[in-house]
Amino acid sequence: MIDKLLPLPIRAAEAFEDDPLSAMFPEERALVAGAVPQRQLEFGTVRRCARTALSELGIDPAPILPGPGRAPRWPDGIVGAMTHCAGYRAAAVARARDIVTLGLDAEPNKPIDDPGVIDLVTLPGERTQLPRLAALEPDVAWDRLMFSAKESVYKAWYPLTGRWLGFEDAHITLDPTDATFTARLLVPGPVVAGTAVEEFSGRWMVGAGLVMTAIVLPA
Repeated sequence: MIDKLLPLPIRAAEAFEDDPLSAMFPEERALVAGAVPQRQLEFGTVRRCARTALSELGIDPAPILPGPGRAPRWPDGIVGAMTHCAGYRAAAVARARDIVTLGLDAEPNKPIDDPGVIDLVTLPGERTQLPRLAALEPDVAWDRLMFSAKESVYKAWYPLTGRWLGFEDAHITLDPTDATFTARLLVPGPVVAGTAVEEFSGRWMVGAGLVMTAIVLPA
């Protein structure tokens, strides 16, 4: 499913269930040694997905450990993102000479039940979109999709800046006509190739009980 969302030269792999036999490096296993079994399984499976994707770029298996901000530390010359939610794990990678940064997120296609959470993760101008979108496509959990888009924005943002980006720091506009979205940054953006990034463009899709979003910034 993820291949429909991410273009070449990005390589991606996904899993809809955990593999108890997913091999972890000792350094990875140590990070989740005290976690509940389910957390250990998802941690191992998403890294198996990442190593599968990396192998398509000719990269040998190696530990994938968190760095600053808990973002994955990829091999030199590689950019990537990982995501996991109930019933789904995925990773996407590319060479930095082709892709500057990418963000990826998957969430259950279920509405956010708590209005307080919706207020926390969205801006008033974003919330005004939701009734119109729900009338157009009621089978899409648009609030959850907007949350997913913000997660993808952060994953694309952090490797470029090394700085936190709050939910209130980007305004998402979802386009139902072509399954795209725009994230307008409300704080100064990173400078890439001499140009300040003021917004990210992304794509979204719905399927297999999930909403998925992705941002790709080409080199």
